[in-house]
Amino acid sequence: MSHYLDNAATTPVRPEAVQAAVEAMVQVWGNPSSQYPLGREAADRLKGWRGDVAGALGCGPEELWFTSCGSEGDNWAIQGAMELNRRKGRHIVTTAIEHAAVTEPVKALERQGCEVTWLQPGRQGEIDPGQLAAALRPDTALVSMMLVNNELGTLLPVREAARAIGQAGCPALLHCDAVQGFLKVPFTPKELGADLVTVSGHKVHAPKGIGALYVRKGLKLPPLIRGGGQEGGLRSGTEATSQIAAFAAAARLGAASFQKDAAHMAGLRAYAAQRLAQEVPEALVLAPEGAPHILPISLPGYKSEVVVRFLGDRGIALSSGSACHRGKPSHVFAALKLPRQQLDGALRISFSYDTAQEDVDALIGGLKAAREQLFTTLS
Repeated sequence: MSHYLDNAATTPVRPEAVQAAVEAMVQVWGNPSSQYPLGREAADRLKGWRGDVAGALGCGPEELWFTSCGSEGDNWAIQGAMELNRRKGRHIVTTAIEHAAVTEPVKALERQGCEVTWLQPGRQGEIDPGQLAAALRPDTALVSMMLVNNELGTLLPVREAARAIGQAGCPALLHCDAVQGFLKVPFTPKELGADLVTVSGHKVHAPKGIGALYVRKGLKLPPLIRGGGQEGGLRSGTEATSQIAAFAAAARLGAASFQKDAAHMAGLRAYAAQRLAQEVPEALVLAPEGAPHILPISLPGYKSEVVVRFLGDRGIALSSGSACHRGKPSHVFAALKLPRQQLDGALRISFSYDTAQEDVDALIGGLKAAREQLFTTLS
């Protein structure tokens, strides 16, 4: 039996989403741009699917544009915002613990002459709103801040960022990477005060290859892809109707069971922390407070990648950090300035609506075995 505890990396596709994708491929496979009945039916269904995802996000359908993934949405938002504000300033404010889909395009802009202020986190990944307010300038064109950190589960002060921008009177647009927050913590783009919000399907039990970008109504974001004029002319290319159908199904069902699912994940998080304290007392919880689905821990003295492989051989899946690192040290954990042994032993446990208590019990047993059978490091 396998025990999957890496839902922050990706989630299993829920059966209803699979069914929706298959139906779209088999029955509604026309090109939505075509004018004959098969195409018009696809266009009508696409309109409905857009409404489902927008409804789950809490925005208008006319404010939601489909992308291929969260990384695409982040890149589009950052590059588009800077192009839109190019005459107002070249200063960017972001955090040192953003996903690479934010840090890398920001670094590219920095190399092109933009000035970047990197807000540094506290020891548990918290960002001080006062630090953000102090960083704003008359030429700040963009603030990009994630809602939930993908490795720590820490909630960042996006709402406070929006208020600070307004009080400073600077022209900055506010982008929020909400990939780990969507259907995990309560929010709407309007409540956040964000101009641009990124979400992704495969983090909410839809397939990979589909995401969405919220663009505040009235904001004239430059096109990402020019061509046939799909997605309101902002992202040309024939729509990925099967992935969109699946995303809509997953979003609709996730929104309907949001409170129950969040409570379930929060309960598992608390249960895991309690069992760790009892059975593996040397394990440290790195961020005691945060989103319900992520629990970052460290097993000091043990290399996290070795522990991950050890547990994987026993059918237990978790992560040594973001799956995007591919074995490289995590810039997020490094930004916390942890002692070397804690940094080396950092692990991420993450839950979903279908994670069971038995999965947590298996993990605790696996960590106890790892502690007993693996050699500690000398660092």
